Amino acid sequence: MEDLDQRYQVRQRKANPDEKDVPVYAKAMIGKTGQFEGVSFIRNKDKASVMTMALAQQVVDWTEARKTRAGEYVTTIICKGQ
Repeated sequence: MEDLDQRYQVRQRKANPDEKDVPVYAKAMIGKTGQFEGVSFIRNKDKASVMTMALAQQVVDWTEARKTRAGEYVTTIICKGQ
């Protein structure tokens, strides 16, 4: 069995540097069948999802396509511990 490289998290920060900048982290919603269903953003980094690079990219793509205010934020993939 292959070990999955699960060490990535997705972080969002305000794009406007004048506003209060509190980063939030992605909590991926995975259905019972293991399919990605969506994402929510939380402030607690320890409770955020640790995921593979492929899932992290899927979270970023979903966020940019589905979140109405996505343009106000900079969404990045980071290594856990950054």
